[in-house]
Amino acid sequence: MSLVDIGVNLTNNRFAVDRIQVLARARDACVASCLITGTSLEDSEQAAALCRELSDAFPGMLYCTAGVHPHEATTFTDTTYDALRTLIDQNPNTVVAVGETGLDFNRNFSPRREQISAFERQIQLAIDCQLPLFLHERDAHAVQYEILKSVGSALPPGVIHCFTGNLEALFHYLDMGFYIGITGWICDERRGSELQSLVTQIPQERLLIETDAPYLLPRTLRHRPANSRNEPAYLTEIANVLARCRNEPVAEVIGASSENAKRLFRLKNRLSGK
Repeated sequence: MSLVDIGVNLTNNRFAVDRIQVLARARDACVASCLITGTSLEDSEQAAALCRELSDAFPGMLYCTAGVHPHEATTFTDTTYDALRTLIDQNPNTVVAVGETGLDFNRNFSPRREQISAFERQIQLAIDCQLPLFLHERDAHAVQYEILKSVGSALPPGVIHCFTGNLEALFHYLDMGFYIGITGWICDERRGSELQSLVTQIPQERLLIETDAPYLLPRTLRHRPANSRNEPAYLTEIANVLARCRNEPVAEVIGASSENAKRLFRLKNRLSGK
């Protein structure tokens, strides 16, 4: 049964030497599709370029997002908006979501006011292009929730990437129609205990899985790589732990999450060029 990894930072320098081998291992591990995460304008352009460059070697496997991470919010200008819109328009079968965008009040690498401004502009971009939002949020749920709620029904469905929030946040996002992305955080016996109990509250039709590679290597891996680098081939480990936490067959979790990803990002239509 095939898997879909909805979040891979494949432009990261830790993949510079062996991207082809990483993707080959993913394919061998039954990962049928990967979404390369864009975190800045330059990074988003690189992600789209990778999808084009590797399309012959990995047909139908690579897609990407286009957006500016809250850590990079100070770089967001009117020119950035226009460039992202052009990138989306020129790559209709490759760019499948706007983001990674949202708010991060934990590290505050960009001032909060600028984070909010960049976030609101990217929400408008998602509405204008009718693409899902690929959302980041850390220690900023109350503000992010109010911003999203104010948009109402104009906003297309989206995903809360790498969800690590509490029950209230989970229900807020579910009530707004968002999908929930689960990473290797759930495989961490130290930090992931609350998430392990919360995932039982996620409806199966809203569940997505992701590695967020090269970050968040699953701590439950039997043979952990010496470089501690995560990669899409380890997505099965996340599915296994998630299935145990939900008391569901792993094949059911994989099947549901893959179909959810195909539906949210319209992957089947993009394969046919529609």
